[in-house]
Amino acid sequence: MFTNRRTRLSLGLLAAGAALTLAACSSSDPITGGGGGGDDSGSGDTQSIHVGSAGFAESEIIAEIYAQALEANDYTVERTMQIGQRDAYIAALEDGSIDLVPDYTGNLLQFYDDQSDAVTSDEVYSALQEALPDGYEVLEQAEAEDKDSYNVTQEFADEYGLASLADLMTVTEPLIIGGNPELAERPYGPTGLQEIYGVSPSSIQFEPISDSGGPLTVQALLDGTVNIANIYTTTPAIADNGFVTLEDPENMILPQNVVPLISSDAASDEVAEILNSVSAELTTEDLIDLNGRNQGDEKASPATLATDWLTEKGLFQ
Repeated sequence: MFTNRRTRLSLGLLAAGAALTLAACSSSDPITGGGGGGDDSGSGDTQSIHVGSAGFAESEIIAEIYAQALEANDYTVERTMQIGQRDAYIAALEDGSIDLVPDYTGNLLQFYDDQSDAVTSDEVYSALQEALPDGYEVLEQAEAEDKDSYNVTQEFADEYGLASLADLMTVTEPLIIGGNPELAERPYGPTGLQEIYGVSPSSIQFEPISDSGGPLTVQALLDGTVNIANIYTTTPAIADNGFVTLEDPENMILPQNVVPLISSDAASDEVAEILNSVSAELTTEDLIDLNGRNQGDEKASPATLATDWLTEKGLFQ
């Protein structure tokens, strides 16, 4: 927490919000020593921080929180939101197009090490720190978790007595799974259901839906196009539609705590302190609330949600 800078940071938030109405990316001169790799000697050499997000709303909201927190500390921030799935934004991080992106511990670990035997949140976080290539690091993980989950309608659950993924073997009709195209290759995708939960390969059909468990996936489950859907656990539609999230007793899906993934060049001590203060306050309940407010006819923008969240948490007053 930045108690010695709170007044300055509150003013910074107001300035950041005003800047957002003028342009998506800041083009003002950065403050000396503000960005990673900047010169703290006062010589005038500076470096902005370029924040990116994955191609779904929650990632953009978290990225915007990071961006505004940095701007409130007098950093110049550029934004490239909605880059795409992990392969795309990791490539952007590697080629220097972005410096910072929010990610999720378990899936990021499996991206770099799909053989890890880590299971608990702390084990996954520790293993992830070891698995990252040189030049990149993760800062402190948040309590907030948003993980993949398999969901069915209440009617389907009642018909087959489904409570967990282990019960899928009792289903006598084909399992039509809806999820991101990438799910087909993930360790917790169809292969995981077969190897870990004994589901027959011949009983699984995969239906790719490219909206990260969003409205298209939800509608496909509601109208019966699929009978099981991969939806992120912080999606309000799970509760809104009374879906049954199947338990995962074998921990096939790893913990997915929100974590800042950043290039080492940009990860100065001050940047780490700012982003770690965000992670210390971000909860799963916050994510559900933010996602809900980003939906519907009167949905709030990621920029508005970020400002509201930072203000509500009292981090920068």
